Amino acid sequence: MEFVDTHCHIQSAGLTAGEPSTRDLWAKAPELTGDQLVTNALDNDVTKLICVGCDLADSRLAIAFVRQRINCWASIGIHPHEAGQADAATLQAFAALASEPQVVAVGECGLDYFYEHSARPAQIKLLEFQLQLALDHNLPVIFHVRDAFADFWPIFDRFPGVRGVLHSFTDSQANLEQALQRGLYIGVNGIATFTKQAAQLYMYKAIPDDRLLLETDAPFLTPAPFRGKINEPKQIRTVAEFLSEHRDCPLAELAQQTTQNAQQLFDI
Repeated sequence: MEFVDTHCHIQSAGLTAGEPSTRDLWAKAPELTGDQLVTNALDNDVTKLICVGCDLADSRLAIAFVRQRINCWASIGIHPHEAGQADAATLQAFAALASEPQVVAVGECGLDYFYEHSARPAQIKLLEFQLQLALDHNLPVIFHVRDAFADFWPIFDRFPGVRGVLHSFTDSQANLEQALQRGLYIGVNGIATFTKQAAQLYMYKAIPDDRLLLETDAPFLTPAPFRGKINEPKQIRTVAEFLSEHRDCPLAELAQQTTQNAQQLFDI
């Protein structure tokens, strides 16, 4: 069996650089260097990893990280939390990253109205910029959408041809159906293993096999029964084992299907 972690933030592990909240969480586990995380992943049959950027510097760090590793790829993104700081010079420098080797996606990007760290108009403008960048370079998009689907769907529909995945999807069955109608993939992580919401558990069962992707969001969202520890890509197996039982699907079949889905979307 082999698994793919389609969303992790391991590029800042063991460093003093990178997106601040991610970097600070890795600092609590100094033994988990980038090399160690990749080794641990391989030991648990996680053979491919996508390192996801959240701002310009973090995206550059992801590119540098994967350049040294044949089983890692980068996604370049500016998170909606950072929309207020994304000036013209930042966007120009960011756009240049899309042509770098081993860049396989744009994101994570989207809309976050739960925290709303940046004004909504700025978030929308930044999302539109990244959608156009993805189209210009024929790259899929890793979407972060929280409490914002009413605005997100009309924006998405103005960019025909965009393909991608809804990262860390925890929303409604109705929005799942909207996503599937648009051909999007659905990213599932450790939240599935500890949610108590019956509607979410039903939704995780309802995702079609050919639309399901596995992710960790490491170092965040550690799955049960490992809550309280720093998450890492090796825990893809834990998420997969939960989904195998929850969806009544043999683990080997789930591994094969989700790996095939990741290869199709990201061309890895």
